[in-house]
Amino acid sequence: MSRTVRCGLIQAHNPLGPDHSMAKIKKAMIDKHLKLIEQAAKEKVQVLCLQELFYGPYFCAEQNQKWYEMTEPVPDGPTTKLMQKLAAKYKMVIVVPLYEEEMTGLYFNTAAVIDADGTYLGKYRKHHIPQVAPGFWEKFYFTPGDTGYLVFQTRYARVGVYICYDRHFPEGARILGLNSAEIVFNPSATVGSLNSRHMLSRTDTSLEQSIELELRSHGQLANSMARATSAILAVRSSRKPAATKTKSLWPILI
Repeated sequence: MSRTVRCGLIQAHNPLGPDHSMAKIKKAMIDKHLKLIEQAAKEKVQVLCLQELFYGPYFCAEQNQKWYEMTEPVPDGPTTKLMQKLAAKYKMVIVVPLYEEEMTGLYFNTAAVIDADGTYLGKYRKHHIPQVAPGFWEKFYFTPGDTGYLVFQTRYARVGVYICYDRHFPEGARILGLNSAEIVFNPSATVGSLNSRHMLSRTDTSLEQSIELELRSHGQLANSMARATSAILAVRSSRKPAATKTKSLWPILI
């Protein structure tokens, strides 16, 4: 039997600019997201994905050690703990991308996945780390991920996560498909002419399945993971599980 999952995406700019202290930038971004997450809850969003490195700007456009101050542990850091409380409050699954510190000098581009009761389900670490012009100097900041391609059983759907540049490499999508992911989120910091601002991969693939995307209010949502989706199509085409429908997609551009 098919079911409907209401998904939301949030992309927000840094209200302070890059010249303020790391602590002020982080606080301003988190405060801004608290209001947006509350708005998503009022829109009855069930699964919400924030942008890559959500509590700061995309600082990889430069190479500056000051941005190391943005790191924190996952799941024991303050931001993950805060998002667990919000997830439980709003009965909402939240994908929370942040800058993770495993130990001093060992940093990852990470997304924590929190279930609708506030339970921390695990994390995905971005595997593919670009070091290319213009402005993608990520190897200065991140170690390649070591988690593998995980599927998280949430209250509403089986969720997989890619992060930004991962979408150019289909092998992880194939693994997510084989592991029965129903929805794959691809939080990204890529904007403007470089790529779409919001990314969601549709992974239900048999002829009896569908995910319906209804664009609401601001702007455009593009499926920029077409190759990843095609890879999942290839590995899951013989399966016939119950269909999942993402009835309404609720993007916010701020």
